[in-house]
Amino acid sequence: MVAPPDNAPPDNDVLWARSVHYSHSGSPGLIGVSVGVREGEILALTGPRGSGKTTLLRCLAGHVVPEQGEIWFNSVPVHTLGALARERMRRDRFGWIGPDPLLLPELKVWENAALPLLIAGASHRTAKAAACEWLDRLDVGGFARKRPGALTRAESQRVALARALVNEPAVVFADEPTAPLHRAERALLLRALTTAARSHEITVLLATHDEETAAVADRRVALLDGRPAGTAAAIGAATGAGGVGGPSDETPEGQAACSLSA
Repeated sequence: MVAPPDNAPPDNDVLWARSVHYSHSGSPGLIGVSVGVREGEILALTGPRGSGKTTLLRCLAGHVVPEQGEIWFNSVPVHTLGALARERMRRDRFGWIGPDPLLLPELKVWENAALPLLIAGASHRTAKAAACEWLDRLDVGGFARKRPGALTRAESQRVALARALVNEPAVVFADEPTAPLHRAERALLLRALTTAARSHEITVLLATHDEETAAVADRRVALLDGRPAGTAAAIGAATGAGGVGGPSDETPEGQAACSLSA
């Protein structure tokens, strides 16, 4: 059951969550996580696999509804929206890129990149022009008329990034977008993402377990076992586990995590 909101989020936070709880088939996924993200900020969610990064992204993006807690996008209480309203919000205001490009093989590259606009009802000409512009910016414009099968994995991931950016969203959710790429390809994709975010004032939530990827962010928040890492480490220490696997509260990640409430 979703808890009713106590008050609206701070005015300078485009995304704001408080005391979010979510479980997967009875297993805790998030336990009391709170976070605020400012407009135009690039925030890295860090932590080992299974720490809750993807689950938090999915809650913030409205893919799933938290069992407890609040999630706000600007002045909209995402946690109270119905499924259709959340779908429209994701289509019109959000972009998403994951570790797998998930391109449709039967469509041309430009059609894959233009999908959010085409689904939203944009004209064929408008959608194609916007898609090709982003493909050119990401150095894959030469593949616009080809099928995804002609692309390398790195090129496919850049097409997926073009798709996430084509409707100039307020927020891009990037879930381990560099995971399948080699180091040079990771750097190229991150440079493209951060450049687009800065030039278009797009807020980015970047989930990663890779230190070099996290380094491009303005700020980072560490998760461990579904909690802010500092809280998880304190619980581990109290139970004799010593917080093994989480960053120390004396590290930058630990300090950032301790700024959250649980």
